[in-house]
Amino acid sequence: MNQAIGTIGILGAGKLGITLAQLAAKAGYAVYIAGSGSPKRIALTIEVLAPGVIAATSHDAIERSDIIILALPLGKFRTLTPKLFSDKLVIDAMNHWWEVDGPREDTIPYSQSSSEAVRAFLHPAHVVKALSHMSYHDLHDEAKPHGAQHRKAIAIAGDTVNDIAIVSLFIDILGFDPLPVGMLSEGKKLEPGSAAFGAAVSKKQLQQLLVKAL
Repeated sequence: MNQAIGTIGILGAGKLGITLAQLAAKAGYAVYIAGSGSPKRIALTIEVLAPGVIAATSHDAIERSDIIILALPLGKFRTLTPKLFSDKLVIDAMNHWWEVDGPREDTIPYSQSSSEAVRAFLHPAHVVKALSHMSYHDLHDEAKPHGAQHRKAIAIAGDTVNDIAIVSLFIDILGFDPLPVGMLSEGKKLEPGSAAFGAAVSKKQLQQLLVKAL
């Protein structure tokens, strides 16, 4: 395990958040997860589904963690407190869902990727888009050790080499081949409606899909 990054904080205790907590704990990370209310509301669920993961407040999960993963409904990101994220490395795993978030243009302009909007709101946090295009079912089922055959790939979009390197290592340790795809604006190619969205494929296949992406 990467000794520099030892603790993961996950905001969102739905299916995606719990799946990512399971993967991170299995990979050897200390993991804090926060739901929308008191940690007591999710403590039993986390104890059963993700043993060893700690149910926490959002504040504690952010403060104690080296990487923060946003696994919330996209429409909720403006309820976060930006100052808590100062200089934190944030993985945006959120997607827009009309049924939950309403019309996209009410949340984010179509000209802007969702991760760019998140970065603008949480500035000066370091925001990277990742873990968003693969379903939680596939994330749970397809994690494999480094070098294993038929390993699936996770795309990463970010604006600095260092941030992408750290997230790439994290994704590799979780059990997937990292595939950097460019700047944060390129995260739009990973959003719902793109050819790559929903993909649980090899790195080569994902690269081919990204050529077709919107």
